[in-house]
Amino acid sequence: MKIYLKYIMLACLVLVLFQACNVKKFVPEGKMLYTGATISIKSDTTIKKRSQLKTELESVLSPEPNSSFLGMQPGLYFHYKVQREKPGFINKFLNKKIGEEPVYASDVDPVRTEDLLKNRLQNRGFFYSNVISTVNRKEEMKKMSVAYSVDVPTPYLLEKYKLDSDSLQIYKEISKSIENSPLEEGMRFDLSTMKLERERIDRDLKAKGYYNFNSGFLIFEADTNQYAQKKFDLFLRLKKDVPTPSIIPYKIKSVNVYPNYEVGTDSSTAKTRYAEKNFFQKELFFKPKHLDPYLLIEEGQFYDPETSRNTARRLGNIGAYKFVNINYQEIDSLSTDSLGVLETNIYLSPLKKRSLRAEVRAVTKSNGFTGPSLALGYTNRNLFKGGEILNITGDFGYEFQVGGGTQAGLNSIQLGLEGDLIFPRMLFPIDINENWFSYSIPKTKASLGFDYLSRSQLFSLGSVSAKFGYIWNANRYVTHEFNPVSVNYVNLGQTSKEFDDILIANPFLQNSFNQEFISGLTYSFTYNGLIDENKTHQFFLNSTLDVAGNLVDAISGHSEEDPQTFLGLRYAQYAKADVDFRYHLKIGKDSKIASRLFAGYGLPYGNSDVLPFTKQYFAGGPYSVRAFNIRSLGPGTYEPEGEDGAFFDQAGNIRLEANLEYRFPLFPYLYGAVFADAGNVWYTGENSTLDGGEFSKDFMNELGIGTGFGLRVDIQSFVIRVDLAAPLHDPALDEGERWEFDYANPVLNFAIGYPF
Repeated sequence: MKIYLKYIMLACLVLVLFQACNVKKFVPEGKMLYTGATISIKSDTTIKKRSQLKTELESVLSPEPNSSFLGMQPGLYFHYKVQREKPGFINKFLNKKIGEEPVYASDVDPVRTEDLLKNRLQNRGFFYSNVISTVNRKEEMKKMSVAYSVDVPTPYLLEKYKLDSDSLQIYKEISKSIENSPLEEGMRFDLSTMKLERERIDRDLKAKGYYNFNSGFLIFEADTNQYAQKKFDLFLRLKKDVPTPSIIPYKIKSVNVYPNYEVGTDSSTAKTRYAEKNFFQKELFFKPKHLDPYLLIEEGQFYDPETSRNTARRLGNIGAYKFVNINYQEIDSLSTDSLGVLETNIYLSPLKKRSLRAEVRAVTKSNGFTGPSLALGYTNRNLFKGGEILNITGDFGYEFQVGGGTQAGLNSIQLGLEGDLIFPRMLFPIDINENWFSYSIPKTKASLGFDYLSRSQLFSLGSVSAKFGYIWNANRYVTHEFNPVSVNYVNLGQTSKEFDDILIANPFLQNSFNQEFISGLTYSFTYNGLIDENKTHQFFLNSTLDVAGNLVDAISGHSEEDPQTFLGLRYAQYAKADVDFRYHLKIGKDSKIASRLFAGYGLPYGNSDVLPFTKQYFAGGPYSVRAFNIRSLGPGTYEPEGEDGAFFDQAGNIRLEANLEYRFPLFPYLYGAVFADAGNVWYTGENSTLDGGEFSKDFMNELGIGTGFGLRVDIQSFVIRVDLAAPLHDPALDEGERWEFDYANPVLNFAIGYPF
């Protein structure tokens, strides 16, 4: 019966596709569908960048014909279907998603298109071109197309590019700019290139103080009379009657700053003079000495829009302001025929000083564990009147077993409290000129955190962490984070007999818990091209280096004890590096293919045989290989004993992972996804007692692979995500049995945000 049903469904699909291909019967009497146009280019001479010219001419063709796929036109088909009585829910839905209005022959005007093509060719230097259109009609098929034949003559080429001479100072500045012009001898006449040249000169003049200038004041004149062949000289000059304020540079007379500005209020408040700037604030809101380094606009400078943009960007990066508005006012009474004067006003509208936020999460796993998680956050901005930001976050999570089996009644409690104090400047023993960092001033970040984890019937784990370091943006895409101080104290508390037995059986795991003190430095490099959401190709790269124990080892005295201790605590010594690379391919308006590759390796040495437990890699869960429970995949082919596992995280010092996901819209704010994940963790060295956990040359056959689908609610970048996935390849199974789609035991993941 199942076989017959499958063939019936296949036959229905073929029938629908055949109908989508045959839309002729729906075309009204006297109408013909427009199927598109072609362009052929003829020329007696070689055309440089011929394919580029053809692509540009094709962009002129209009209208766009109805889309087709393998000769079928499903969009057109479902549009016609809903025009009938009782079209049905499915036809209405598909028409809403992919339906298209028909494009008929009557919508096409070949004569007008001929004129547009001639105009485009003339703008590209091909004067006196000839364009002929041929209309091809297929009456029986009710289709029409157009073929355009373009006869292109030899183009006009640039011989000399000159600037008309004049005594005005602005001509001297334009002359300097022309020295760097991309216009070169032998270039084809090109109107768009000339427009870009005017805009380039305008930018150069603006950077030299010409506040009121614009590119429309420049005009090009082409002279072909000097040459018998198709060559021309290009002359650049100012238009007649350009206003005097547009051809003189402007200087900044004064800089007025309003650090606590409210729109619609009177800005005439008490003035403080600092660093040749005027600060207006009723009461001290932001200390001028801390705000001044962000202000690149100075009295006596020539106006420069780039300086203005850099100042606005720096002020926005402080994190204390929601609006930054910089405007300029001309002071006519002080202007002369050769120099203008500007007053700069910088209005800064602050964010709310204090804010609270709460986030509730839920976790559900196929092994029967489920539970809520609550995160509370408090933010205080401009804490010490210098743009400082205090963030305090508290986390509480509770996970419990709702199913049966050997783990019935087990639970996990996780508590966390973290505080960050961010200074929007570099705190360093030696003064460093902030102007060394041209894009943004580094921020100093000090963090202190406490975490507590209790696994019922197993163990409790407490940790204290502290960091001190710097964050800065090198440009719009690149961020550096360097923490020269990173300290972590870990204490394994009460343990049960069951967990003690696990540690005795696994010295590798026991050693990872014994390293109580971690002291080192971390560095992270991030390139984030995903911020350009409209680009077809988007890239992201994060690379992190974590080195610990070297300084402590150098000052510990190298005692005879093994392992060695610092302040009575065994310290860790290791180096760890990982790379996270992501590529997003945008398909259409709201669909994309997202991919990720992750590789990480940790090397314990010196005083450590293994990485500390908190520094090891894990696989599985809503942000990893989603077909496996969180931290339950690996290491290698290892499988915990017992029906429901040992209920401790399975980790390693190597992690490899690859992810692929297709995201597409369903309804407003609701998106769907289909995905595939592959990855695992492994151990290296001779200390692992986990059977199959060691990294080997057969690692490709030890990857956990899964696939599934999900739903995302995306409201203004706040994403609630639900993914359902099942294993395709389970490395914990015996060889020969690993490839099996275990769709009967899926894993449900609930998370906040996209996985990558």
